[in-house]
Amino acid sequence: MLYVVIAYLWGAILLYLLLGGADFGAGIIELFTTRKNKDRTRKTMYRAIGPIWEANHMWLIIAIVILFVGFPAIYTTMSVYLHIPLTIMLLGIIARGTAFAFRHYDAVVDDMQVIYNRIFMYASCITPLFLGIIAGSAVSGSIDVEATNFADAYIFSWLHWFSVAVGLFTVSICGFLAAVYLIGETDNETDRKRFIAKTKSTNIAAVLSGALVFIAAKVQGIPLTSWIFGNWVGTVAIAGATLSLILLWYLLYRGKTRVLRLLAGFQVTMILLTTTFRHYPKIVLLKGNRYLSLVEDKGHDATISSLGWALLLGSLFILPALFYLIYSFQKKKSNVEAAHN
Repeated sequence: MLYVVIAYLWGAILLYLLLGGADFGAGIIELFTTRKNKDRTRKTMYRAIGPIWEANHMWLIIAIVILFVGFPAIYTTMSVYLHIPLTIMLLGIIARGTAFAFRHYDAVVDDMQVIYNRIFMYASCITPLFLGIIAGSAVSGSIDVEATNFADAYIFSWLHWFSVAVGLFTVSICGFLAAVYLIGETDNETDRKRFIAKTKSTNIAAVLSGALVFIAAKVQGIPLTSWIFGNWVGTVAIAGATLSLILLWYLLYRGKTRVLRLLAGFQVTMILLTTTFRHYPKIVLLKGNRYLSLVEDKGHDATISSLGWALLLGSLFILPALFYLIYSFQKKKSNVEAAHN
């Protein structure tokens, strides 16, 4: 049952990156959209993220619950030594969700809409930035559980070049996912070409920030290259992601966008696979060649068993409801488009 729990943890993280990442990316795209096109971008965004914009955080909650219940030592270490970036990320999620709700459903349209818009856009950047910083810190070996002062324990555990580079890469990936997803939500050729251009620019930003991650890893002495290319799984995954990237650009050039979402999702999946496979079951690398493992630092066997069954049974209720939610919104959108035509 332990491996069922681990599979759910990995799947929850992946789905949060794919769905929640695109959700954050919608705000990033809006931030870097010209003023004259912002209203059209918002309308397109509402259609795209409306069905799941709040349900996306379900995957984050599942991951947190799995760590809290099944791996208390890992949860405690991360929540203590990374409590500053975790707090900023959670505040960003709250601020972003609140701003989205008020600017979309507020009955009074006044100057507060400007504030709501700014909070939504800036929080959409800050949240994935610190999500990436947390992820980078967890594998950088910078968390010092034996630190004797505040700065070493709670600041320099996450504030370094590698984690910031991973944060910027995460922001770029979120923007890329959103741009790809939004292409299929457009209702005219002008917007479609605009989001294709956004897809290209955010993809270039993701490649450049990805290179920055490798540079930062080299500077800090983190063997990232050997982690990724030192095993056949990482090599195959990177090769697959590269080939899919070439195919994506070819399809963009030819104007064929039907399978772009699948390609973008595949690329993110391969990136997550390469960064987690090499040191599995180690999930947090600590300073001094110490680590926390999903196998060695798991909770009691009875707890893991109960958690596994809860996840399996919960899926029978949650997943059909989520699929029906998405289906309902897609059907509603199709009916609206048919009425306009």
